[in-house]
Amino acid sequence: MSRHSKKATPETGAPRPIVTVCRGCCCGTPAKVPRLDHEAQLTDLRTQLAGVAMVRRTDCLDACERANVIVIQPSAEGRRAGGRPVWLGQVNDPEAAADITTWVKNGGPGLAEAPGILDLYTFSPSRRVRHELED
Repeated sequence: MSRHSKKATPETGAPRPIVTVCRGCCCGTPAKVPRLDHEAQLTDLRTQLAGVAMVRRTDCLDACERANVIVIQPSAEGRRAGGRPVWLGQVNDPEAAADITTWVKNGGPGLAEAPGILDLYTFSPSRRVRHELED
């Protein structure tokens, strides 16, 4: 991620949730995750969440063993309500992406309960990796 990009401070947060979609060396590649249209997944998230959340593509999030990785960061309101970023791995089917979309449309972390099925995708990355994304 660029050090020159504008980022919300953790105290204030972004006005809307941020959905970060990894599309680096493993995530988003047919070699690592065959039988998934990676570009269609990203396009669908952007289309479905337009006006609701910022959906951004990033290079490697350093959790390659869990390709495809998507991180949902709460809005400022969600953060004030106790929401924290949620890391989801192996998001390799349309149903999982649809569950993410529904959750974010309902408010996302801190404001809406995540669909229970997303518990199967949730993981905790290393502190270093979390820090790099949140800074």
